[in-house]
Amino acid sequence: MSKKYDVYGLGNALVDLEFQVNDQFLYDHKVKKGLMTLVDEATQFRLINAINQNDLVRKSGGSAANSVIAVSQFGGSSFYSCKVSNDEYGDFYLKDMNDAGVDTNLDGKPRDEGVTGKCLVMITPDAERTMNTFLGATTNLSVKEVDERAIKDSKYIYLEGYLTPSNSGVEAMKLAKKIAEENGVKTSLTLSDPSIVQAFRAQFEDVIGPSVDMLFCNEDEAMTFTGKDNLQEAREALKKEARQFAITMGKNGAMIFDGDTFIDIEPYAVKAVDTNGAGDMFAGAFLYGITNGMTMAAAGKLASLASSKVVSQFGPRLKTHEVQRLLHDLK
Repeated sequence: MSKKYDVYGLGNALVDLEFQVNDQFLYDHKVKKGLMTLVDEATQFRLINAINQNDLVRKSGGSAANSVIAVSQFGGSSFYSCKVSNDEYGDFYLKDMNDAGVDTNLDGKPRDEGVTGKCLVMITPDAERTMNTFLGATTNLSVKEVDERAIKDSKYIYLEGYLTPSNSGVEAMKLAKKIAEENGVKTSLTLSDPSIVQAFRAQFEDVIGPSVDMLFCNEDEAMTFTGKDNLQEAREALKKEARQFAITMGKNGAMIFDGDTFIDIEPYAVKAVDTNGAGDMFAGAFLYGITNGMTMAAAGKLASLASSKVVSQFGPRLKTHEVQRLLHDLK
C-alpha cells in the first residue's frame, strides 16, 4: 500500500537568525565555538544586539525541519510535528514550512500563547557554525504533538536528537517510535551534536531501545556516543544500535553501513563558507533517496553532493531549483 509521506519528522521548531562574526566576538562574549548551547531569551537578545548587523537572514529551522524540507524540495513528501506559539515568529515559521511543501501538525489548528523558539547561528570566517538556542515554545513539545495518523501514513520517521534534553520531548520520541514500529514504519534518528550526546546519552539509549533502522551522525558524535576514541571501533559499536547508519566525515565524505557492508561515499571538493545545515541536508537527501527507489550508495552520493552545496553558501538550506538541479546533475 502506498504511503502519503516519505518522511515524518519530529523535532524542534526554531526560527534561525544567522549572522557572520569573528572568533574574537565569540571569545569576548564567552560563547563556545562550534557547539549548540541552550541559552535564555535575554542572553540571546544581548548577543544579537552586540552583533549589531542589519543583514539578518531568517529561516524556519530546527535540525529535523531542515531535513524534511530537503525531502520536499527533492520532490518527496514530508510531514513535521513541532510546536510554535501564536506570535509573529510562529506565523513566519508555519508559512515558511507550508511554502516549502511540508505538512505539519499545526496546519489549521490554534496555537498556544507564548514565544516561538529562535536559534542564533554565528558563522566564523573558517565556516564553522556556532549556535545559541532559546527553545521557547518548543521546550514544551510533548506527546500531544505526535500525529499518529501521519506516522502510519509514512515510510520513515526521523527523530531529532536535540529533543533529548527535554523529558516531554523524549516521551514524544518514544511514542512516535512505538507507533512506527507497531505499524511497519521504518525508524531513523540523528545524534545531532556532540555536546548533546555527551550530556544526554542515557536519553538517547532510552529512545533507541534495542535498535533503530537508520542512524545519522558525524565522526565526533559516533565516538562520543560509543565511548570509543577512534572511528574504526566506533562504527563497529554502532552496529549494536542501528541496523543501518551513516557517518558524515566533512571534507572526507561519509561512510554508510547498509546492514552487511560499509560503503565509502566520496566527498565533493568545495570551498566551505558555512557548515550550518550540512548534516541536516545529508540526512534529508539520503532519506529522500532511499524512500524513492535509490540504492544506499546512490542516496549517499546524492547526500554528499547536496551537503557540499550547502556548505559552499550561507544558510542551512538550498533553494528548490538548486536542489532539483542536483538530481539532474547526478543522472
